[in-house]
Amino acid sequence: MLPMPKETPDHHDAELLLKVYDLRREAVIRQSRHAILREFWPKSWDDVQAVLRPDHPLNAAYRQTGTYWEMVYSMVRHRIVHPAFWLENNGEGLFLYAKIEPFLKELRAAGQPTAFRNAEWVAEECPEGRPIYERIKARVAQLASSRG
Repeated sequence: MLPMPKETPDHHDAELLLKVYDLRREAVIRQSRHAILREFWPKSWDDVQAVLRPDHPLNAAYRQTGTYWEMVYSMVRHRIVHPAFWLENNGEGLFLYAKIEPFLKELRAAGQPTAFRNAEWVAEECPEGRPIYERIKARVAQLASSRG
């Protein structure tokens, strides 16, 4: 059982948030985030399988971005940070999760049984995360449909 969430954010939350933000500004993670947010639009499980191959041009960006956001969301899931404060500043990872969610069952069955478990928790079980995820999921669906 997870501990109770913090009632209010404090300076430790702010310090961690600023560190996470600094990491997002690093050149390689910035390039990876840009590539995944703009170029990765899976329409089928085959598209996801393709990006999992080491020779795929987006493989490194996918791995770096996915693991970065899983690390960030683990701090919410394990109650290290105040959920509302944290999530109002860190919704971008849910954008990637919305792209992967339709294929999550296959991804986990293909040898990644814990893939996106922290983002999934934020999106589905965290009271502060659910409404944020619903907005982001709708936006991803809208953008995906406009891509043809």
